Amino acid sequence: MAAEKTGDKHAASDVLRGLHRHLNCLNEDNKMTRRRALELIKKETVDKGLCSGVLQEILSSLLKPLLKSLSDPVERCRETALVTITDFIRCVPRPEESLSYLMPCLAQRFGEKETLEPSEELRLLAVELLTLTVEVCGKHLAPYLNEMINILQRTIVDPFPDVKRESCKCVVSFAKCVPEHFHMQAESLVKPLMQTITHQHSRVRVSVVEATGAVIQHGSGKNVDDVLSHLAQRLFDDSPQVRKAVAAVVGGWLLNMRDRYSYFHKLIPLLLSSTTDEIPEIRLLAADLWKQVGAQWEQENEDDIKDKMDFLLTPPLHYPPGVERPGLGCRELVVRNLGRLVPAISHDVTDWLVPTRVRTSQLLSVLLLHAEDHTTQHLQPLLATLYRACADSERDVVNNCLAAANLMGTFVPPPVFLKLLLDHVTSPYSSSHPWPPLMVLAAVLGGCSTELLKPHLQQIANTLVQPAVCQEYQQVMYLEQLLACVTVLLNQCESECGSVSLQLLQVLVTVQSLSTEPQLSAKAMESTHSLSKVQGLDSTELYRRHMRQLLDWLSASVNTWTSYSPQRLQLQIIVMQSGPVIGEFVSQLMPLLHSCLQPDKDTEMRMMIFTMLAKLLLDANNTLDSKGHFREESEKFVCDILLPNLVWRAGRTAGAVRTSALSCLLALLHGGSITAGQLLCLEEQLSPRVFSALEEDSQTSRLFACRSLSAMLGLIGTSLHHEALNKIYPELLKRLDDSSEEVRGIALQAVGLWLSSLTTDYNPELCAPHLQLLFQQLLLHLDDPNSSVQDQVLEILKKGSSVHPALLRREAEAVRDKHRSPVRCDLLLQHISSLPTETSPE
Repeated sequence: MAAEKTGDKHAASDVLRGLHRHLNCLNEDNKMTRRRALELIKKETVDKGLCSGVLQEILSSLLKPLLKSLSDPVERCRETALVTITDFIRCVPRPEESLSYLMPCLAQRFGEKETLEPSEELRLLAVELLTLTVEVCGKHLAPYLNEMINILQRTIVDPFPDVKRESCKCVVSFAKCVPEHFHMQAESLVKPLMQTITHQHSRVRVSVVEATGAVIQHGSGKNVDDVLSHLAQRLFDDSPQVRKAVAAVVGGWLLNMRDRYSYFHKLIPLLLSSTTDEIPEIRLLAADLWKQVGAQWEQENEDDIKDKMDFLLTPPLHYPPGVERPGLGCRELVVRNLGRLVPAISHDVTDWLVPTRVRTSQLLSVLLLHAEDHTTQHLQPLLATLYRACADSERDVVNNCLAAANLMGTFVPPPVFLKLLLDHVTSPYSSSHPWPPLMVLAAVLGGCSTELLKPHLQQIANTLVQPAVCQEYQQVMYLEQLLACVTVLLNQCESECGSVSLQLLQVLVTVQSLSTEPQLSAKAMESTHSLSKVQGLDSTELYRRHMRQLLDWLSASVNTWTSYSPQRLQLQIIVMQSGPVIGEFVSQLMPLLHSCLQPDKDTEMRMMIFTMLAKLLLDANNTLDSKGHFREESEKFVCDILLPNLVWRAGRTAGAVRTSALSCLLALLHGGSITAGQLLCLEEQLSPRVFSALEEDSQTSRLFACRSLSAMLGLIGTSLHHEALNKIYPELLKRLDDSSEEVRGIALQAVGLWLSSLTTDYNPELCAPHLQLLFQQLLLHLDDPNSSVQDQVLEILKKGSSVHPALLRREAEAVRDKHRSPVRCDLLLQHISSLPTETSPE
């Protein structure tokens, strides 16, 4: 060895003699001379392939001149000097011998507040030299801790991205080389790293995250809080590589950091958040690290959890299918830290940034999957968190929280969650967003097993049917969640729902009655069919089974109904959907209708109910009169309900009520649910009301009144006394001058029916003045400007000519020459002449 060392010295001396002139040239003023000298020095030493021992001897003599050249004003000279020093450090066997000169020089050049090196490429070379020095010198750098930290503090925030990346690489190497000394100064690197962690280049961010991991790992442990918020933000980084680096770093801390037990509650959320990343590679990495953390914690705490390791390895009953159960260590870590995690989750789930809310809601599901039945201890704050999240405008947040609620239903016993949830359902915490408790209830019930849920069906259904729950709010979202609760019960309990069939039907009726969305109403009808199906019934039989209770339910509050009352709409849904079944319960329905259709009740409500009744009465045989019971009550219906609402009262609203009552009367007459005998008994009371309606301002009212008179004449015209008939035609004649052509047309049809109603009991001679007035008015309209009216009048006169031909002939001849065109008068006279005999003398 000694001989070899002596040989190296001789060889080095020979080389140095050859370099003597070049070394002198380094002090020349000419920049080309200095540059050439440095290149020749490099060529004659490191480029020549000399053995490492010789290079070691040469470096000891060349180091100072080369370091001095780092301050050369010429960039090329500084570059050559840096490259030469780097090559020497890489090749010599004892590079640590150079540290006493190298480190102070680099610190002076690159570690001051004002960096002396203007060239970013040379700054990169210098940091690469520093990284190489760390790698080859290792622990020998411990005395130069301050210099290293000063340099890295400046280079980490260097404007050149490559310098930042190389500096972070150097930090990682240096922390591993001198861990027993690094912790004393590690804190100084946190600030520059956090300043750089948001750099626009993703590769720089990756390097900073990795360097941060090393600084905290080998640091004093005091700066974990300073970096956690920054790392948490990197979980939302657009670059998958950055998110992967965060998962790797946090996993490393959980496994290896000395004081990791103190920070479990802060680090666990970061790693578990990565298990739900959109990139499979990141999810797998995070899941693998988490398993390692759990397994390590199990080993370290084996004595504490020995009983659980022996007896709690079997998954709970009804564990979510297709989901791998976390290991015992992982579950215990979450359980022991859940009390400190829930407040943070509750805070972040309402963060103003959407990505934060989405990630937090995902994390909540992961935590509950680990906590299992220990969720019960934190149920109150968890429910409050879910309520706030379910009111979020971001659908992903809501869906994630509903998944968490589903897990809550799986692991928490129904008596426990129902005690809280049902109270919240009846008293929502927000009037503007009342649906979150219902939304959470539906999700929790969906996660609960059928066997555990069955004993509580009555309690749940009774809560849902409360007026404060199912009738208080009309927002579409609220109704959707109310319907979702019923749907979940039907899906979970199926035939067991028969015990609460009435309550569920009441809720479904309410949803349909309050819904303004056709799709929601259609879904509610589907659920009604499902409710029938699980009991082996059809919808008609379902209503038949519960109709009496439904009508009692409505009757209980009928005296308080207004146009805004949901009960009015509920009545409409029940009677419209029950079809022929409602005809079996007319005796119970009539008092209800009588109460809500009195003239002193809300006008808009009466209009709506009359409109509903009109629809039903048009198809009475399949609805109200399916069993003939309504026909028995029809006289009472007309007298007690229709007639009081046909009395004239001032105001447009009162007029609208009369119009709706007239529509109901017309439907009654056309639907066949009143007999001719019944109508004949009512004619004396009914006719004056209809005559009054013929004078209404509303065209629709006049039209309905004309149609009603036509229907009455069609049903009982031939049975009316001549005095009653003679009261009808003058009212109809007035309508021949109506402003509405439609009303005129219907009035003419009614006149035709009136003439057809004259039987042999009607004495034309005794009633000649009435017939004369009628013929005169009709002949007047035979010359109407409207040709269709002329034709219609002609046909009516032809039909009526048989009543008193002579009288009609005289009246026609008297006005023939006064008409603009005598054509139709001539046709009428021809028709009269063609009659076989005249029934009255001239």
